[in-house]
Amino acid sequence: MKLIKVAAAVLNQTPLDWAGNKANILDAIAAARREGVAILCLPEMSICGYGCEDAFHSPGLHRTAWKMLQEILPETGGMIVSLGLPVMFRNAIFNAAVMVCDKKILGLVCKRFLAGDGIHYEPRWFKPWPHGESEEIFIDGTNYRIGDLYFECGGVRIGFEICEDAWVAKRPGGTLSQAGVDLILNPSASHFAFGKIETRKRFVLEGSRAFGVTYVYSNLLGNESGRAIFDGGALIASGGRMLAQGLRFSFARFQLTTAVVDVDATRMSQARTASFMPTIGDKLGNYVSCAMDFPALQPEAAVKASDRASTPATPAWEGGAHVKEEEFTRAVTLGLFDYMRKSRSNGFVISLSGGSDSCACAALVALMAERALAELGPKEFAARLPYIRALPQDSAALVRSLLVTVYQATANSSDTTRDAARQVAAALPSEHMELDVDALAAGYVDIVSRAIGRKIEWNTDDIALQNIQARVRGPSVWMLANIRNALLVATSDRSEAAVGYATMDGDTCGGISPIAGIDKAFLKEWLRWLEKTGPAGSRAIPALSVVTSQAPTPELRPQEMGQTAESDLMPYDLLDAIERAVIRDKKTPLEAYQILRVEFPRYAPPQLLAWVERFFKLWCRNQWKRERYAPSFHLDDENLDPKTWCRFPILSGGFERELQELREYVQAIR
Repeated sequence: MKLIKVAAAVLNQTPLDWAGNKANILDAIAAARREGVAILCLPEMSICGYGCEDAFHSPGLHRTAWKMLQEILPETGGMIVSLGLPVMFRNAIFNAAVMVCDKKILGLVCKRFLAGDGIHYEPRWFKPWPHGESEEIFIDGTNYRIGDLYFECGGVRIGFEICEDAWVAKRPGGTLSQAGVDLILNPSASHFAFGKIETRKRFVLEGSRAFGVTYVYSNLLGNESGRAIFDGGALIASGGRMLAQGLRFSFARFQLTTAVVDVDATRMSQARTASFMPTIGDKLGNYVSCAMDFPALQPEAAVKASDRASTPATPAWEGGAHVKEEEFTRAVTLGLFDYMRKSRSNGFVISLSGGSDSCACAALVALMAERALAELGPKEFAARLPYIRALPQDSAALVRSLLVTVYQATANSSDTTRDAARQVAAALPSEHMELDVDALAAGYVDIVSRAIGRKIEWNTDDIALQNIQARVRGPSVWMLANIRNALLVATSDRSEAAVGYATMDGDTCGGISPIAGIDKAFLKEWLRWLEKTGPAGSRAIPALSVVTSQAPTPELRPQEMGQTAESDLMPYDLLDAIERAVIRDKKTPLEAYQILRVEFPRYAPPQLLAWVERFFKLWCRNQWKRERYAPSFHLDDENLDPKTWCRFPILSGGFERELQELREYVQAIR
């Protein structure tokens, strides 16, 4: 047996936070050394941060990243460590993993396949390295090998697949396997999306099996740069069996996942595979060798033959009936915590209407504080927010210190929503205030009425009268956020964003929009789940029953008009289905209608036609609003954020030709 202890570290890095990033890297290296790790894989772009965006075009960033690498090198004695940074070569920038062995740089492996879809824009900054090519790069008086490389350290061969390299059909691992590589390291920056962890597990497991290697996968952790949330979840597999899995959604600065692997076992597995054919004569020639003494190890606890197909224990919630609800809770609370501390904010202010969206946002902030406190403990929690003095150590007091909720009434507000806001605020608990802003709204109506020389009335000025009520709520909560140096939370969800059912500079006010990436139908399900069950290891919030029992309404028209959101728009489940068909799947109005006729047979063709037309008109008319939304978190491939996912022109023809085609189709089938 040739036993080696390997590790993957997940790090909570921040773009351009040189001191913080270095501290996390050094602490991870130190933790790995204490555990006797010989080979450590750190995440992609671990030195400078993955989300530097156009700062990658700054020569100063490259110089500083290289200096930081030099400062880290002395701490790698007796270990093999991979670190990530950008490198400039022949006037092109490459995404590189630097291989370090015992304080010395062996070479730089460059990413071959760039992530250029979804939220990723790597081709804007980087060039893909060509297959099988390597060169020499001269930096600070020293030549290093760079390119498509692998390494032989003390007789152990190590190769790389850098993040996207493993997601493509023609993975580099196939060539590395033919070169007799024993381990493949995958330094990644793989953002969270619902269910994505299962895809990662598959390519790690299949890579380890098909290539006959040990596969070590590392990832980023937390809200690195604003919109993307990284869930961590390091993975180590060998010969088709998962050996170790790291926890996801941790509030820690770093986490280490380790395993002892048998290099002889994977080599013999390759030898027994009839289809395996090594590269004879090493025609690639793309390797760097160095001496390395691996410590003698004893095998870890034996695994019974009956258990060989099993995987390491994972939290029960990962395989439960409410994985999406759990992932949503953990991703958004982690995203909020990092957004708060990295923006050096003292907490959150929410205009709490008593409806589902604002109550969901308030509940997420409360769960954020509770989850972080439970994992980190009072001392470490306070250390992560050093700019806030005297944070309470009690969970309820901590939530109250970080969350202010404000109910702002007008003449059209009801006792139902006022009482709901009070009860939810008390259950969280938040510091709760009630303001009467009706006089402000009436004052604006009176000023403009006199200016235009006529009375402003509901039968002629419906939208204007609704919007002014929403807008007068903005200044007060902005003022409270300024006074407290807190983040104002915008509360619109994705379904509302799709059709512009939000008042710009009203309920869209805020510095963060945490639920703008999730649809209303799921959000209502999540609130019912939180009311009755709640996340594993946390609590349910029964007071949410006063919210889940209501029909969503903005309460902007007089009560006798009986306004509800669905009467203004359409049923939310239908709205979300249209959005998926049209925006995610890019169907035409006619194609969307045909799909919906199957999914929603209970609706008559004329009514369904009216709703499809309404969606397209509202979607096209309100792109300008989506352009102005506060940053939201990316949660799935149905995101509408025009800055990172779903681009659409602000001005367009509005699908008039396509809608006419749909009208003619419906008329013909009557």
